[in-house]
Amino acid sequence: FLSLVAQFCCGFFVILILGNFWFLAVLYLLWLYLDWETPCAGGRRSHWVRSWTVWKYFREYFPIHLIKTSELNPNHNYLLGFHPHGVLVAGAFGNFCTDPPFKNLFPGLTPYLHIMPIWFGCPFFREYIMSAGMVSASKESVSYVLNNEGGGHASIIVIGGAEESLNAHPGSLTLNILKRKGFIKMALKHGAHLVPVFSFGENELFKQVANPKGSWLRNVQEKLQKIMGFALPLFHARGVFQYSFGLIPYRQPIHTVVGSPIPVKQNLNPTTEEIDQLHALYLQKLKKLFEEHKSNYGIPEHKSLIFE
Repeated sequence: FLSLVAQFCCGFFVILILGNFWFLAVLYLLWLYLDWETPCAGGRRSHWVRSWTVWKYFREYFPIHLIKTSELNPNHNYLLGFHPHGVLVAGAFGNFCTDPPFKNLFPGLTPYLHIMPIWFGCPFFREYIMSAGMVSASKESVSYVLNNEGGGHASIIVIGGAEESLNAHPGSLTLNILKRKGFIKMALKHGAHLVPVFSFGENELFKQVANPKGSWLRNVQEKLQKIMGFALPLFHARGVFQYSFGLIPYRQPIHTVVGSPIPVKQNLNPTTEEIDQLHALYLQKLKKLFEEHKSNYGIPEHKSLIFE
């Protein structure tokens, strides 16, 4: 959905340049130059945009649910690790970029969904995603959010990143996390409490062409991902009037479960050992969260998370 909107925005910008409104394109480029750092400085959210009626229907389509398991004190800042990436990241968008799900369950906290910086280079589209509460996934951006001295800020990071979308097959429980420790270091440097989040049903929205590791398709996808910065999963789902083929996601319920916070004491210069210890604790808490709730959302008892 976001990529389609991005293509429309880019197309509209090209029309301005080629048409009789080129001066508007020039003015926008000037604005873009002056406003370039905003995605790394908290963005520019709009409660009006986040409350559009269309988002209510978007959440009800699947439907998307946000599950609270513990209180999050608004006097602290938090770093929420979202799993898994899936193809659409629908749970992250529906719960953290639209009102009122998060606002009602966690009053006093402002969520910021961090996404790839490349999206903020798209004309007009960047204004829309910032209005929804999305900001850059750069270190500077995460630091800006977590530096709020009064607390009340929550950074949401999709830990597996675009690479994990290549594992987004129905029933898949594989998370790309063992080598991803940058978010742990950021939590330590800012004293932000860590919160594991698992979104049950995220991988069930699309069917992806078989791409096991070592296959020619997976090799091509991984090479393209390294070059472009984002992955290209080959997926399909349903159409408008039929259920056999199309790009509309299947109507599968999504339950995004927010776990209990892991207290983190600020450490401006954490050692590798300290980062590894907190990372191991985070994996333990994430696995515990999954095991405690999997039976509620149709996951067989014998299935567990796979970390790689």
